[in-house]
Amino acid sequence: MRKNMGMADRTIRSIIAVLIAVLYFTNVIAGTLGLILLILACVFLLTSIVSFCPLYAPFGLNTCKKVEDLE
Repeated sequence: MRKNMGMADRTIRSIIAVLIAVLYFTNVIAGTLGLILLILACVFLLTSIVSFCPLYAPFGLNTCKKVEDLE
């Protein structure tokens, strides 16, 4: 599995995941919508940890910076 997420993308996803979790656990969002958003937050957090987004692959998206060989 090749990395296809850059640092900015990972940071934004992590912040969104934490924000959704805080809103859910403080009962600002609740019910079915709250559960769906909490699951989405878990997916965001998981994809940012492994630096791979499966939805990017079919579209050929890659937000990682290319590291050029210095040889």
